[in-house]
Amino acid sequence: MAASATLHCLTGCAIGEVLGMVIGTALGLHNAATIVLSVALAFVFGYALTMRGVLKSGLRIGAALKVALAADTVSIAVMEIVDNGVMVVVPGAMDAGLGSLLFWGALAFSLAIAFVLTVPVNKWMIGRGLGHAKVHAHHAH
Repeated sequence: MAASATLHCLTGCAIGEVLGMVIGTALGLHNAATIVLSVALAFVFGYALTMRGVLKSGLRIGAALKVALAADTVSIAVMEIVDNGVMVVVPGAMDAGLGSLLFWGALAFSLAIAFVLTVPVNKWMIGRGLGHAKVHAHHAH
């Protein structure tokens, strides 16, 4: 269940992260601005994916947002800290262009490391009825 929750989180994070990195790099934004954009979009897409599923269960948008915030905030935050931390420490990754193997390789590597390090966080949270356990509670109703 923790791996599934983390994979779900990774999907939203990856969409936002890649989009943010692509936009920031294409516009020539400073590394800090690119990271802020990537993190913001990762949260938006992560929450949106959770809300999409929860809304199908019949919850109204406000209640679905509360579930998404409770389910995903910690997971996305951990994933983004790890992911962006890796991108920053890989020499030249943040300054590499979109046509660079270094950029895409570092981004894929950073997402893989973020996944591995976020699984135990989600396992701990689910074991305590937190995180994606909140989402699964709504699927049962």
